[in-house]
Amino acid sequence: MASYAPQISSRRTFAIISHPDAGKTTLTEKLLLYTGQVQSAGSVKGKQNSRHAVSDWMDIEKQRGISVTSSVLQFTYGGCCVNILDTPGHQDFSEDTYRTLMAADAAVMVIDGAKGVEAQTKKLFRVCAMRGIPIFTFVNKMDRETRDPFDLMEEVENVLGIRTYPMNWPIGNGRDFRGVFDRASRHVLAFEGDGRANGTKKVDEVEATLGDAALTELIGEHNHNNLMDDIELLDGADSEFDLDAVLTGKLSPVFFGSALTNFGVEPFLKDFLRLAPGPGAHTDALTGEPVEPTREDFSGFVFKIQANMDKNHRDRIAFVRICSGKF
Repeated sequence: MASYAPQISSRRTFAIISHPDAGKTTLTEKLLLYTGQVQSAGSVKGKQNSRHAVSDWMDIEKQRGISVTSSVLQFTYGGCCVNILDTPGHQDFSEDTYRTLMAADAAVMVIDGAKGVEAQTKKLFRVCAMRGIPIFTFVNKMDRETRDPFDLMEEVENVLGIRTYPMNWPIGNGRDFRGVFDRASRHVLAFEGDGRANGTKKVDEVEATLGDAALTELIGEHNHNNLMDDIELLDGADSEFDLDAVLTGKLSPVFFGSALTNFGVEPFLKDFLRLAPGPGAHTDALTGEPVEPTREDFSGFVFKIQANMDKNHRDRIAFVRICSGKF
């Protein structure tokens, strides 16, 4: 039994949920880029000669730029074996998402910084909340004009009924986006875009400290003053970070970034893997007993069956979530 323990504790299985077009599949691609699984990230709405997203492999997904079916992607990073369940955001395919969420130990909720909490996000959030799974929030598209971050936090809390804790804080937005302030390290990660719409390579991050003259030079005096006011307000008003509340689905850590330009993706991934839970016990549908992941006997449940993926074959594949033992 002991031999399974390191394997179990190193695993992270999470689903990415959002309203269509919030940047869910783009974030998935950039996670693959940062973990070395792909050398250049595909885009959802790419030109004819550019790569499509790895997780959007069906013809209809490439044509319409949406995810139609859930796909499972696996990679290792920082000593963790990570399974990403990329789910369809489009409501026509939401049944697939509901089933897939059964297999996830945590969820990453992607929110468009300009649009805030949208209809499909609310539906998928409710499914996660019913299961009590931890929810991490990634506010995307900070390189475009967005709403005030305080307004976005308030909307998440009021509409979804979950408390929020910003792990980092944005400096400006749109053309004036200069980076994020990391609240744990008290450092600023400065954003420097390469001028292209879809950053396919990693972004260099410059570190500076709040109140430094070097920081004024880096982000401008106006941004620096605003940032100091915002951080003072957050530190004064915000409660302490509570990991237990995160793990029981009562508090959502919030990260700001831009998946398209690669900014904020790697710091988010590192924090997520540090805070997210490993596999937990699943309830046996027949006996109602909890099945611990450390149990010797093999058990699992099929959460999805997919057929006719390749018109040249009569193919069928089952996606199984292993609950205990070894397959």
